[in-house]
Amino acid sequence: MAAQAELQSLLRFLSGDAKIPLASAMGKSFYLYGFDSVSAISKADLQTIHGIFADDKLSKQVLNAAKRVTKKRSAADALPPSSPSPTKRKKTNAPLSDALTSTEMEHSLELPLCGMDEEGLSKVVLFTNRAPLVLAFAVAILKHEMPHQPLSSRLSLAQAVVSANSRSKAVSLGLEKGKSAEEEGWGQGQPSVKIMGREVRVLRRWDYSQGEESSSDPKGAEEEGKSIAGTPTATGDPTSPALWGLDLEALRQANTSQPSSATSRISGELPIYTAQAARSYLLKSFATAPPPTESPSEPPKKKKSPSAIAAEKEHNLGLLLGALDLLYGSWSCVLTREELDRRAWGWYVNVRPDVETGVAGWGGKGEVRLADILNLKRKI
Repeated sequence: MAAQAELQSLLRFLSGDAKIPLASAMGKSFYLYGFDSVSAISKADLQTIHGIFADDKLSKQVLNAAKRVTKKRSAADALPPSSPSPTKRKKTNAPLSDALTSTEMEHSLELPLCGMDEEGLSKVVLFTNRAPLVLAFAVAILKHEMPHQPLSSRLSLAQAVVSANSRSKAVSLGLEKGKSAEEEGWGQGQPSVKIMGREVRVLRRWDYSQGEESSSDPKGAEEEGKSIAGTPTATGDPTSPALWGLDLEALRQANTSQPSSATSRISGELPIYTAQAARSYLLKSFATAPPPTESPSEPPKKKKSPSAIAAEKEHNLGLLLGALDLLYGSWSCVLTREELDRRAWGWYVNVRPDVETGVAGWGGKGEVRLADILNLKRKI
């Protein structure tokens, strides 16, 4: 069990901190098993790491990531323990990032890993509705489109996509009326990014040091530094700084009794889509598809406990994200970021669960076959 936990930890380090594609990480984690910790990897020489990855860029990427993670943990361990003041204890609505360091927050948001090969994934059938599937597609593609964004930002941005898409669908079904907050201009002056074909407004994060998570390439860091002002870059793409997805509907609701000038709309603390809410939604949304109707002669199966159901859903999420990572990874090496983004929505439409048309299908659930996702991979 301990050995399995160590391999999972290595997988998490390679695919998360070192930003190695999951397929490559799964193939190399066994060879790194001789190192008992990330700290041990950080003390290895480049030649040893190169003997495992056989690629100069990947080897440096892994070694630098190990050193970066070890340095952060050492700094965190050196901090003296402190107890929050009574005033801070009362702020129950304070974002998690206010209470944790960047490293601690990212670790608290870790998503389950796959731990299954492609053949096994092809046999998995999940049962879910469409909104969390969009969320999973968006979280997974952001790992390839915006690799420098921390997991907390990817979750927030992905939730912004889901919320905008859900509102558009609700309007088309007649469940909601009127203009969206975006159409009324509540996002005016805020930068935006395009994810799965949808523009979402974003907020530059001041609680996160992007330089600590960025590439070790000095030229890349220099170029990245040129675009982290509080305004959009020349191309309108503010993806270099760490970002939050901006909740314009919450902003409008909080300010409807105030003057509608552009200044009052963006003054004060802006509401964001929280990473914790997005993660929680993902963890509880992917059940295993029910089996075909059992024969009356078969004894009824024992009902699963709530904890067993929750564990199964978490495991299923890891399988789904693993399949999506294989899909995106197969195309990201040959497509531009823009082209990959354009195709993502079509891929989602191809595999989303079948539900009834119209209002009857709102929130409806159906099957999602991971084999259908894997069949969309680039043929080599």
